[in-house]
Amino acid sequence: MSAEHPDFIRDTRTSYDTIADAYSERFPADGLGGLHVERALFGAFAELVRATGTVAPVADLGSGPGHITAHLRDLGLPVFGVDVSPRMVALARRGYPELRFHVGSMTSLDLPDATLGGITALYSVIHVPDEHLPATLAEFRRVLVPGGYVLLAFQAGSDADADADTEHLHLAERFGHEISLDYYWRDPDAMAEQLGKAGLRPHTRVLREAQEGEVRPRAFLLARRDG
Repeated sequence: MSAEHPDFIRDTRTSYDTIADAYSERFPADGLGGLHVERALFGAFAELVRATGTVAPVADLGSGPGHITAHLRDLGLPVFGVDVSPRMVALARRGYPELRFHVGSMTSLDLPDATLGGITALYSVIHVPDEHLPATLAEFRRVLVPGGYVLLAFQAGSDADADADTEHLHLAERFGHEISLDYYWRDPDAMAEQLGKAGLRPHTRVLREAQEGEVRPRAFLLARRDG
């Protein structure tokens, strides 16, 4: 990671390099089996992308060990994964050698304009600070073809009764390892507004209540780049 990247990117990279193996064991490939809402949304996303008629690939941003990337492939999408952590990319390549994964940051994608038919960013924008979020979403729009879709998933934060649209958590330890990782829990309506400002028109919003083992509700936003 070059020196021009902000501290939060370097910290996120180092932290996930540190916990990559433990993370992969904690969230195995078969973990999607009980996530019925998520599976339905991935299916809807795949259908919408295919319905555009584009042959452009889909990028799974923050692909981690590659489980979701592989699932999207199984849904018929030409997909590749991008992750800020080289160790995560190495695990994904080992687990799914038939798929393409590379190291990169969603804040500055090494892709030409209008390259992608779709983007998934599942529990990865949670590490982007508020001040960098507009530029990150604008980057999503830049690389999407007109009519392309983006699917975001994140733990929901503040509600309408709170004073802010974002809650912030800093972790110095996870899975028994020392890290420096920041999390931003956001209000789904506020995030939808941010998507709209970036030129990504909200299409669908889903809020799933926290299930056993979860602390926060899960928000899913599907948006489309207009022509």
